[in-house]
Amino acid sequence: MAQGRKAWRWVALAGVVVMAAGVVGGVLWQRRAPVYEVQTERVERRNLTEVVVANGRIQPVVQIKISAEVSGEIVELPVKEGQFVREGELLARIKPDVYQANRRSAEASYQAACSARAQAEANLRKAELEFRRQEELYRAHLISESAFLEARTALEVARAQLEHAQHQVEVARASLARAEEELAKTTIYAPISGTISRLSVERGERVAGNTMMAGTELMTLADLNNMEARVEVGETDVVLLRPGQRARLEVDAFRDRTFTGYVTEIANSSRNLDQPLGSQEATKFEVRIRINEKEVFRPGMSVTAEIETRYRTNVLTVPLASVTARPLEVSGGEKGSAQKSDAERMGDGAESTDSAGDASARRRDRDKPQTQSVVFVVEGDRVRMVPVKVGISDADHWEVLEGLEEGQEVVSGGYKVIHRDLTDGARVRVVPREGRAGGTGG
Repeated sequence: MAQGRKAWRWVALAGVVVMAAGVVGGVLWQRRAPVYEVQTERVERRNLTEVVVANGRIQPVVQIKISAEVSGEIVELPVKEGQFVREGELLARIKPDVYQANRRSAEASYQAACSARAQAEANLRKAELEFRRQEELYRAHLISESAFLEARTALEVARAQLEHAQHQVEVARASLARAEEELAKTTIYAPISGTISRLSVERGERVAGNTMMAGTELMTLADLNNMEARVEVGETDVVLLRPGQRARLEVDAFRDRTFTGYVTEIANSSRNLDQPLGSQEATKFEVRIRINEKEVFRPGMSVTAEIETRYRTNVLTVPLASVTARPLEVSGGEKGSAQKSDAERMGDGAESTDSAGDASARRRDRDKPQTQSVVFVVEGDRVRMVPVKVGISDADHWEVLEGLEEGQEVVSGGYKVIHRDLTDGARVRVVPREGRAGGTGG
């Protein structure tokens, strides 16, 4: 009996020693655990405006490239680059000698065709008179049937010759119209009022013209009173854009000013649609933004646009830096269920096959994101990792849809601590914003 009591005493003593060692070890471990210096901000309500940032160039809304439609030498060029011209003013004249000769030739051919038609009309009248006379003689049995048929055939020939002469007149008239049009195209007038933004030729140069395709480009005429920004937007952002959305514009040439505008046109196809799928070039869509202000913009100036896409009023927000990603944790029940399901499938072997529904469910599980968005809420000298659901963002803050309440204090810096070091329950020390975030011994 005494030996049994001694044994129990030793067991109790050993338990006390183990507990003491555990407590001491825990305290020592806590003291050795790093303390991270962080900055914090409170969850507050704000108004958010999400923007899409894109770069591009300033261009006129209306810009016309003037090209030659006939070939020849430029004999008149009364304009210069930067000059303002009004609609209908002379821009250039191409040497017309050849086209004037062609017009005179076409006009002579037309006159000849008209004369031939008049002659055919006279021949037809003569053939009609002769046919009527022969017809009367034939009815009186004074001429043979062959003579009558010969007169009728001559009438039909005269009619066909007149029809041919009429077609020849139409051909000659079309040739004359073409010659007159080509002669008219040797003189080029301004189709709109605007500024010569680019002059590509000089007086005395020869240009090539073709009515079926663009000829030599002579100049570019632009209306500089109405300008727009043409920017390129990525495929992930273009789906957020709609005509009429407001935009803020920063033009490099006007560094101290911000301009405003609105979206007028969104391209339906990407600019690099013909590129292969494996191309390294990013997919871009052209978006046009009409500029409200009147300024001395020049075509080709660089511009940065911030297009306002979505708005939120009085919503919970946290700083952008506060939200980070962590691996998605699976609860024990889900793990056990998955392991049990796998074991059952392995036990069934080749005697059973998965149903289509099971296969679809497994594909959905496999396609689920493997990370979750989290923030670290400060509670005393430790942080608690809280999964959150975020909405839109502006340049500084995220909209929080689920997971936080107004007034909670969240870690907002520094970047390395939030995105690499912090874990659930980590010890922290709050330092001012100008402090340097890092890990220190306890």
